[in-house]
Amino acid sequence: MSDPNSPGGELTLQQFDPNAPLATEAVVDGYDKSASDLAPVFDVPVNISAVLGRASLSVAQLLQLAQGSVLELDRKIGEAIDIYVNNRLVARGEVVVVDERLGVTMTEIIKDGDAAV
Repeated sequence: MSDPNSPGGELTLQQFDPNAPLATEAVVDGYDKSASDLAPVFDVPVNISAVLGRASLSVAQLLQLAQGSVLELDRKIGEAIDIYVNNRLVARGEVVVVDERLGVTMTEIIKDGDAAV
């Protein structure tokens, strides 16, 4: 695991200080900010994607796919999946089952600028 204070470092959930002030409690430009300041954007929809892996195919290979075909992805079993918000990598996580539906547990938060793909 890389140092979270170094450029390119990633934070795991275990590295967060539970006593640290929340982002909504931080002072920005001399003004106290709170969650209520964000109220105007609470209803803004965002697109969240959990990417299990990727594959590259030619059009001919794509047309040969049929029900039951296996498409090999570029990830290994147990490797973290990428979580994107509005096409921006924000976290990595694991696939979980919740009430017979698939879900994602975030295991790493990607800091701004650390989203090297």
